[in-house]
Amino acid sequence: MANLKEIRNRIASVSSTMQITSAMKMVSAAKLKKAQDAIVAMRPYADKLTELLQNFSGSLDGDAGGKFTVNREVKKVLVVAITSNRGLCGAFNTNIIKQSISLKTNDYNNYSVDYLTIGKKAKDLLGKKNHIVSDHSHIYDNLTFEKAEEVALILMNLYLDGVYDRIDVVYNKFKNAATQIVITEQFLPIAPTESETNVTTDYLFEPTKEYIVEQLIPKSLKTQLFKAIRDSFASEHGARMTAMHKATDNATELRDQLKLTYNQARQAAITNEILEIVGGAEALNN
Repeated sequence: MANLKEIRNRIASVSSTMQITSAMKMVSAAKLKKAQDAIVAMRPYADKLTELLQNFSGSLDGDAGGKFTVNREVKKVLVVAITSNRGLCGAFNTNIIKQSISLKTNDYNNYSVDYLTIGKKAKDLLGKKNHIVSDHSHIYDNLTFEKAEEVALILMNLYLDGVYDRIDVVYNKFKNAATQIVITEQFLPIAPTESETNVTTDYLFEPTKEYIVEQLIPKSLKTQLFKAIRDSFASEHGARMTAMHKATDNATELRDQLKLTYNQARQAAITNEILEIVGGAEALNN
């Protein structure tokens, strides 16, 4: 059994760790509320715009819009991996890394696969054995639509220039504070809606079809990427809050166990001292 000083030091260390994890939990909870409100407010608009674009893509032919919708022979694939800049959020980052690597080794094992990373964790972990086209971890310094728009333009240009034939986005979709769902979305080319009823919608274009193509498609792609980043941002704080909550509970349980061990050791030490005193007194009497 460890001596009393060692147990006291361990209790102090665990108590200090518990204070840190509890503070981190409260900070993440405060940030989560703002991030959750942002993604909940944005998601209906982004989903409807994406749905409209997918329906609309079915009516496009080989004109200006075809460059975003025509499926080319896939030779090179770009995977956009969205993680966080920091850790201490459970399996949040690990799940994205695993899915990104799985796409390369399983789904696209016959193709050349590169990565574009958003988040330092993706850059550090994927960059060890894979080619990183570019990293955009700075986007979290001040998360705005304009910064997401810059990344979306880079992706669109890489596709239009023929550098990549397919671009996928891997991110954590926010469900609630305790649940994040790993999503793989096809960013380019634009995938048409898969309808079981096979209903074709006729569109009236105002002012012109070309103008709609030039305005709606880029805007929808920028919004789609921004939504993915927003989803990941909210998921990060939810995952960190949950992880810190569990860490605080574990630290509390460990501290209580150490206190019990300390009291048992102290009681044993006192009992030994009493026995020594009694033994000494009896020796004097004899």
